[in-house]
Amino acid sequence: MPKRVLFVCTSNSARSQMAEGFARAMGIEAFSAGTRPKDTVHPLAIIVMAEKGIDISHHIPKPLDLQFAKMVDLIVTVCGEADAECAQLPLPVPKAHWNLTDPAVVEGDDETKLNAFRKVRDEIEQLVKQLATQLQDELS
Repeated sequence: MPKRVLFVCTSNSARSQMAEGFARAMGIEAFSAGTRPKDTVHPLAIIVMAEKGIDISHHIPKPLDLQFAKMVDLIVTVCGEADAECAQLPLPVPKAHWNLTDPAVVEGDDETKLNAFRKVRDEIEQLVKQLATQLQDELS
């Protein structure tokens, strides 16, 4: 049975959505949620993921559901705030933390913002590849 992974950040509009997109593309049963979700996925997250051939335009930010979180095999927090909030939750699920910069707070022109999203996207891609390898090794 494949491992179910839940990626959590604060707004569930960029980092956790990108992680879910990469994980699903790599065959991981993945989900994402936010401790305080926004209304939509960040448009720049959609653009930079499309550059990698992954469509997250249909994704919708979702609140962290504690009942659902108890049914996954691993929770990965992708920001410090979500890590701190999840650490206090009574969840009997292993947790990992990826301390990723929030590209949505980067200021500057459009190209500067886009490059910030690309940088975080590429970090997430590498981390998800490592996770996929780890999960595959555990199943072998």
